[in-house]
Amino acid sequence: MNTECADRADLDALRAAFPPPLRRPPLGWDAVHAFEREQGVVLPEPYRTLVAEICDGSGEGPPDVDGLIPLRSLPADWGPDDGQRAPAKPFPLTEAWVWEDDPRPYEEIEPLIDEVANDGTVVLGTDGCGLYWHLVVTGAQRGRIWAVSDVGAAPAEEEPGFADWVARWSKSR
Repeated sequence: MNTECADRADLDALRAAFPPPLRRPPLGWDAVHAFEREQGVVLPEPYRTLVAEICDGSGEGPPDVDGLIPLRSLPADWGPDDGQRAPAKPFPLTEAWVWEDDPRPYEEIEPLIDEVANDGTVVLGTDGCGLYWHLVVTGAQRGRIWAVSDVGAAPAEEEPGFADWVARWSKSR
């Protein structure tokens, strides 16, 4: 998984996974660079090139509900954008955490849950029922896909990077 340089084969596979009729228009490099300056991050490849050159979201998955959402968006069921999103802060996890089973009082772990949901990622979309897919943009897990739900968070082990995650989805449809 190379998060610094877009691989042509990955980009070709992404173009095939997101056919033109389902693509939202790409942002272009100026808009991607503006987002990165505003947020204090550099998006990992090949997601960065996808958003700049191919499409800023799609009308079909992945994820399965509403497809890939635009870079500056949150899923419709996310709730209000209360300004807590902080992509420049490092994503806090390196291994799965099921907070539903955590023995600590909720008041103690609630701030940590908020960090997992908001720090160091862009949200790619939802599979519904409170399951959101995140692309980690800062921290030790940079470039990896994580599933964050109402009960916990876990890395997408079988498909660690964005291109792998999309490829797995494409094979299953």
